Amino acid sequence: MKFTTYTTFPEQTSNESLWVLVDSEQLQSNINTYQINNLESVLTATQFKGNFNETLPLFGQVSNQPHSQLLGLGKTAELQAVKLAKLAQTIIKSTQNKFKHIAIDIAALPVEYHYLFALSLTQAAYGYDEFKSKKNEFVLQQVDLISSTTSLDEKQLALVHAVQSGQSYARDLGNRPGNICFPEYLAEQALALAAEFPDLLKVTVLNEQQMADLGMYAFLAVSKGSERPGRIVTLEYQAGIDQAPVVLVGKGVTFDTGGISLKPGLGMDEMKFDMCGAASVLGTIRALCEAKLPIHVVGAIAAAENMPSGKATRPGDIVTTMSGQTVEILNTDAEGRLVLCDTLTYIKRFNPAVVVDIATLTGACVVALGKVLSGLFSPDDALADELQQAGEQSFDRVWRMPVIEDYQELLDSPFADIANIGGPYGGAITAACFLERFTREYRWAHLDVAGTAWLSGPAKGATGRPVPLLMQFLANRVNTNG
Repeated sequence: MKFTTYTTFPEQTSNESLWVLVDSEQLQSNINTYQINNLESVLTATQFKGNFNETLPLFGQVSNQPHSQLLGLGKTAELQAVKLAKLAQTIIKSTQNKFKHIAIDIAALPVEYHYLFALSLTQAAYGYDEFKSKKNEFVLQQVDLISSTTSLDEKQLALVHAVQSGQSYARDLGNRPGNICFPEYLAEQALALAAEFPDLLKVTVLNEQQMADLGMYAFLAVSKGSERPGRIVTLEYQAGIDQAPVVLVGKGVTFDTGGISLKPGLGMDEMKFDMCGAASVLGTIRALCEAKLPIHVVGAIAAAENMPSGKATRPGDIVTTMSGQTVEILNTDAEGRLVLCDTLTYIKRFNPAVVVDIATLTGACVVALGKVLSGLFSPDDALADELQQAGEQSFDRVWRMPVIEDYQELLDSPFADIANIGGPYGGAITAACFLERFTREYRWAHLDVAGTAWLSGPAKGATGRPVPLLMQFLANRVNTNG
């Protein structure tokens, strides 16, 4: 779906449907631009007030626009970013299976919401029917946004289009089942991206023997239980910029049974989403390639499958990490931190400016923050502030939680340097504290997206978060350094 901006309604246009956003307190002034037949009598008959998400069809009452509707914003002074998604869903649901080209008059929408509204339209337009025999007929291709004043310049529109591509790609990967999307498949996806953007990307894939040669026995403790071998994949995006890279590390557990510490069967199908951190890294790299931002970024994917078998790791086993620290594995379902800790050690070779890992790491984070905010953990105040700001700008929000020394003793083990779980309390915090022990040589932040990477219930599916946040974070760094 592509966007074009206009200051006034274009005289020559192929759009098939017009939507006009209206403020309930300035209803008349919002629609005076358009010659609407019998407007007063229509408003009186329908009692349309322009309340939030209230619609009024105007079929045949606007010149040259047989399919026109008013869509209420309520009082714009009371409008919040969280409501934009509902407005976008209303428009997309009514148009995406009917029209190729629509126009939306956003003059009544506060300028600061124009970017988020465009992004919300792309998110609402996403559909996934790859494995359905009857495909959805999504035909909407072009959206004209009309406003005499807008923040959506060419640069912002390019970012919207890039985020749309990367986020949709991440959602596709997350939604694919574990029998299709396994560790080697993620590696193949990275190589396909490099083939698509050969001037921008360099991809390296480590197999299990190479990992063993590097001493990555925490990672291998997870992957050895599966018939599907693990992979560590790095994608280096440089765009001709000679600077220390931002490194994004994604947890890519393509299916998580819990291993020997087997999960309950109910809802286990959703454990195909345990690779959504890796999917968000791949999605961000795709978005970067399309936006061609002048920045040096390395994406790293820790791809493994956590299965119970005769080769699987047992609770009580002790392994040595690439860093040399030893880990007592008390619960094999705390596997994400094991594949991540070796990957976080491996990426030191890139001499990173900052490192951000993204992981569906703990159910405890879902208990703490629900499905609204991602958990942010970092000992670095400046880096945490950068990520929080990017989250607000992209409405892909985070909430900072502690990763401090006070919690580290909960990970003490009588037999090894560290245990892989810290007891029943503060599970998201102790998981972050575990990772922190492997990141002390560089600036680091951890995003726990267990609650936000996918939705359950009737709307079950991957969300593609935090691709919008990560792209905004990178764009902000370009603007600051440029």
